[in-house]
Amino acid sequence: MSTGRWVCAVASIALVLLYAAGSGWWVSSGDAWYQRLEQPAWQPADVVFGLIWPYNFAALVAASIAVSMSGTGTIRVTWLVALAASVVAALAWARLFYVSHELWPAAIALIIATAATAPLVVAAFATRTWAGAILVPYLAWLALAASLSIGYARLN
Repeated sequence: MSTGRWVCAVASIALVLLYAAGSGWWVSSGDAWYQRLEQPAWQPADVVFGLIWPYNFAALVAASIAVSMSGTGTIRVTWLVALAASVVAALAWARLFYVSHELWPAAIALIIATAATAPLVVAAFATRTWAGAILVPYLAWLALAASLSIGYARLN
């Protein structure tokens, strides 16, 4: 295995761990404020959030390993750039929404995170079909979350 594959795998997993830790920290910091917000009608039950996020992080790690170990150099670079952009935007959303309470900028950040995730799904499918397939729910979740974020901004 080439060094580039291992660098991509380690960097990708580090980004996912940063994403999980950072978003968890910021989301938990604004819980009381969040509970007082008017919710969009399509807001899923809290239990859905508890189920989907562990899946999303596990899918990102599994796809990261698949792309890192089996993808071409171009696909690995695309993966890392898109993953970094998606993670930065998603963390910006968590900070803007839960800490700064800037609802419209937060919604824009989540739209960017969703758009940046599309190349991840394409790169994963190009590498291993199963890796792309396990990321489809993550992309769908981000799209739903972006619509929720817009809904929160409109209602509050």
